[in-house]
Amino acid sequence: MKHMFDGVIIKKADLLLLAAALGAAVLFALYLLLSGERGSSVQVVCDGRLLGEYSLQEDREIPLSLEEGRNLLLIRDGKVWMEEAECPDRLCVRQGAVSRAGESIICLPHKLTVSVTGRNGADQEAVDAVAG
Repeated sequence: MKHMFDGVIIKKADLLLLAAALGAAVLFALYLLLSGERGSSVQVVCDGRLLGEYSLQEDREIPLSLEEGRNLLLIRDGKVWMEEAECPDRLCVRQGAVSRAGESIICLPHKLTVSVTGRNGADQEAVDAVAG
């Protein structure tokens, strides 16, 4: 029986290429983790209507009663996350906490978007300018 890897020899160039690819992946992950502006506030929008804007510096629980169901949004230690949601998939709850400007939590069944904004909402203007 012939095996797929019979006679395969890993050469120095192969190991060097693998090490370079892993190094690039680690550097990119660190860049994503450490870059970006810390958010200063959170905007909660449902079906295109602004429901509220809250500071990330003030810990609070925000119950949201919507036509489609209820959600519970938590702000703690400069981070925001969806603690509870009455939607079938609960992907917004599993997404976890966000804290950097431009990050969002989206609950599609409830048409709800929670967006972290930076100082003066500058990150939202940049996205809108790119998106048109």
